Amino acid sequence: MLVSHGSGGGYDQGELIAQSFLDDRFHWIAPSRFGYLRSTVPDAATFDDQAHAYAALLDHLGIEKAAVMAVSHGGPSALLFAALHPERVSSLILISTGVATASSEDQQQADQKGNALVTVYKYDWLYWGLTKLFKKQFISLMGASEAILAELAPAQKELVNRIIEEMNPVSLRSAGALFDNRAALPGSRIAAIRAPTLIFHATDDTLQRFHNAEFAAATIPGARLVRFERGGHLLMAVEQAAIRAAVQKHILDHDSLNH
Repeated sequence: MLVSHGSGGGYDQGELIAQSFLDDRFHWIAPSRFGYLRSTVPDAATFDDQAHAYAALLDHLGIEKAAVMAVSHGGPSALLFAALHPERVSSLILISTGVATASSEDQQQADQKGNALVTVYKYDWLYWGLTKLFKKQFISLMGASEAILAELAPAQKELVNRIIEEMNPVSLRSAGALFDNRAALPGSRIAAIRAPTLIFHATDDTLQRFHNAEFAAATIPGARLVRFERGGHLLMAVEQAAIRAAVQKHILDHDSLNH
């Protein structure tokens, strides 16, 4: 499986995602996307360029085809990889991902949060201070409510803490977050995707709004949307057990090596 990490991530977040949803039966690849942890950002880079880079990586590793999982803003490049290189993608999984632009008021509010996070990611001291001294407010900025945080079991809280703490140092990820925030989303181009697609999204996500999931489900032929009423943008931690089981089944059901 190829893992496309979210904004503020890198290969380390990709590793955390893979470990959260896969067991020892699966092999995975977790590259740092453009601008993250010493990955360069090509001039005038687009999510198309990132998608082509995934194909080049698979070529380099001698891998013909892979399942693809994307979280948050790892979604656009993963979607375009599936659209532009259909022969390389056995199945596609989207968790709380960005897909298409919208002009609604709630999307404008989400965009403001995204802009604020881009600013925070420039400064290690600011990120550290916010996550240590104003953690609840920071989690709200990341698209999840305080009520969700209060209801988490210890194992879920540990995963949330790892997601936040392992973004340090954020300054090594700031160029990637800026790229993510400016590059054009794929929108209707995802209609070209033919890979079996499974979508997980929470209706109360205030960072990547639920319209993204609805658009993807309506536009990608045969896509299946699993809707959650709570979880916000921390859905991968809140519903880890349910998502883990469905992810593994989806990958295996569409793995040509098992058929």
